[in-house]
Amino acid sequence: MKNVIIVGAGLVGSLLAANLAKKGYRVKVYERRPDMRNFTMQAGKSINLALSTRGWKAVELAGVKEQVEAIAIPMYGRQIHDIDGNETFQPYGREGQAIYSVSRGELNCVLMDKAEKDNGVEMLFHQKCVSVDFEKNVALFEHTETGMQIEEKADLIFGTDGAFSQVRSDMQRTPRFNYSQEFIPHGYRELFLPAGPGGEFRMEKNALHIWPRGGYMLIALPNADGSFTCTLFMPYEGKHSFAALESDAEVDRFFKEVFPDFYDMMPDLVGDYKSHPLADLVIIKCYPWVRNHTCLLGDSSHAIVPFYGQGMNSGFEDVSVMDALIEAHDHDWESILPRFQEQRKPDADAIAELAMRNYVEMRDLVGDPAFLLQKKIEARIYERNPEAWMPLYSQVTFSHRRYSEALAEGKKQDEIMAPFMRRPDIEKHWDSEELEREILAAKHDSKKVTNV
Repeated sequence: MKNVIIVGAGLVGSLLAANLAKKGYRVKVYERRPDMRNFTMQAGKSINLALSTRGWKAVELAGVKEQVEAIAIPMYGRQIHDIDGNETFQPYGREGQAIYSVSRGELNCVLMDKAEKDNGVEMLFHQKCVSVDFEKNVALFEHTETGMQIEEKADLIFGTDGAFSQVRSDMQRTPRFNYSQEFIPHGYRELFLPAGPGGEFRMEKNALHIWPRGGYMLIALPNADGSFTCTLFMPYEGKHSFAALESDAEVDRFFKEVFPDFYDMMPDLVGDYKSHPLADLVIIKCYPWVRNHTCLLGDSSHAIVPFYGQGMNSGFEDVSVMDALIEAHDHDWESILPRFQEQRKPDADAIAELAMRNYVEMRDLVGDPAFLLQKKIEARIYERNPEAWMPLYSQVTFSHRRYSEALAEGKKQDEIMAPFMRRPDIEKHWDSEELEREILAAKHDSKKVTNV
């Protein structure tokens, strides 16, 4: 039986621990923070996550589908709020397809319980990773309260300790390690919209709410208790920015003018705004992810911005891919680890690009008539010809197609659609069978060119 150390008991670390223990490995998880299961969590105190098809596969792999379903709320589309308070619903995919709002903290507790109580994983808290020796397969930890240090040796070490990973930091000091870190010009601040007086939802329950304002936006995801976890994404500097909202009066005026329907629902907007810290958004890329028998997964190797709702899903998919490689190579880690990083790196880079593209879409384009018309045309073609055309969003969110392949296909489909969208009569004939045939013929021709 191989001994495994996992650094970080977050979502990916806990899921990986549960899965490896189920396969017969002796697993220890070291976490810098205290055990979150010992604290009462309140909805809306951490960014909600959008669980989609890739994430559900990993959840089923861990054997916690029913527990997660109990805390997840389906969102069948975007509920767009314009500045006059008008609302428009935009479905995500086919009828019945949804992404699921779930509390990060509650999900993490479910996965930790599965790993520890059902699969026998040893969970150690208040343990800060100090260093990793990749040649000796040894990790050094320090207790955050007592300062006592312990050194642990293992056959395999996994770094799942987030965007500012200590394991990755040590890898950065090894030869030929490539690393980049980019803070985008936008940050975010959470807000909490409580349930109505009778515990009812103040807005549509089964939708992700967006207030797009061009350059910045507000979103809201539902919680099971009737509340909504809300997030304002905005530049740090400029006319419409966090820097421009320094006084209580400026905050009050801004929300009243720019998000009037949201403003009317909030019982204490200014107080709630001030109670949540301003936070950064960072993109992390690095390679290789493997040094000897130590491997990075999740945000430790590929942190992305949250605008495609795929940060957790891509981390969970790391675990699913690792699981498939374990089976395919019969637990031969000399084969598994190099193949894992070679396979996942292009997909990690692709979802990072897709996430930034989707931010532009969410804040600027969801209210653009031409953009919405193109989406309607693509949705109609997909409904009638699912084998020939799948919208990019559906490829990313409702399939297991590799992110890198989805990105390439999405770009190709945009190129195909561009000349059709420039037609002056497109609004009159968007749903005609003739247009559909022309678009599919253009895609067929593009495939022939690609295959030459």
